[in-house]
Amino acid sequence: KLALGPVRATARLGRPPAEVVAELDAGKRPEFPVQVEISTDDGVPTSEMTVIWTLRPQ
Repeated sequence: KLALGPVRATARLGRPPAEVVAELDAGKRPEFPVQVEISTDDGVPTSEMTVIWTLRPQ
């Protein structure tokens, strides 16, 4: 749907945060999905996507 005006994006991790942090602390490069829902200011969903995110240990 087409959204006119203000929109809101809500993101959710697809894996438990503690699991991702544990991999990062172990020197691994965790990958995890992030589901994003975009909705109008009054809460009507207009689109959604999934992004595969990764973090690099330092």
